[in-house]
Amino acid sequence: MGFTFNGITSKSKRISARLLNWSLSPQIRNSFVSVPGKSGVMDFGSDIAERIITVNCNIYPKYSFSALVSAIDELAEWLNPETGLRQLVFDEAPDRYFNARLNAAVDCERLALSSGVFQLQFVCPDPYGYAITDESFTISTTGINNITRIKGNANSAPVYSLKAVIPSGAANSVIITTNGVQLKIGGVLNNGETLIIDSALYTAKITDAAGNVLRNGLPLLQNLNFPSLKKGANVINIELNGSAVLNELNIKAMSRWG
Repeated sequence: MGFTFNGITSKSKRISARLLNWSLSPQIRNSFVSVPGKSGVMDFGSDIAERIITVNCNIYPKYSFSALVSAIDELAEWLNPETGLRQLVFDEAPDRYFNARLNAAVDCERLALSSGVFQLQFVCPDPYGYAITDESFTISTTGINNITRIKGNANSAPVYSLKAVIPSGAANSVIITTNGVQLKIGGVLNNGETLIIDSALYTAKITDAAGNVLRNGLPLLQNLNFPSLKKGANVINIELNGSAVLNELNIKAMSRWG
């Protein structure tokens, strides 16, 4: 088994790699509060903590210690955590990537013939694995639209790209209801502009046809009900009020695994 980090494979670095484990899910973080005089605890739900992935690695024999040191230096440059989060893909799960960086110091144990063995611990602040080839949907009609997410096993935080014309005036708006959750969009959106709503980052921006950012899009969101997509069937309802005109709504599913 091997892995790819920042677009570079472990095989090209002449190391072999083996996952120590594969968790059913990242660590669960419960919110409990103890109340004096009450049995048990008050349950305020749970969420998911960061994901830790540990990999055992071996450097192929180099036949000299200086060559081993040179190989370790090259690995240190490749895996340098100061470069930030990078995509991590494992050969045995090639359909998904994790955003990861090294989480602990790496000590290489020298073996016979100047080979080496070491352990890599990656941390993923966002614990989800994301589809390398993602699903997307384009809606160009108002009313109820049904879309089906096939990949992943967890709810996803999609990116909505809305192309519409919304003139100035309180009566003009576009309402997008995703699985019963309503997002109302009002304010000026001109022809040729796109409102991009990122549910994972809780942000919105308006771009031109070339993708250049023109201005902040959050003032157009009259409520902050960022959409979420389920695996399987999802219902998207688009309503127009006043003189608003819909061109199309593109949905990048951001399909993911927990």
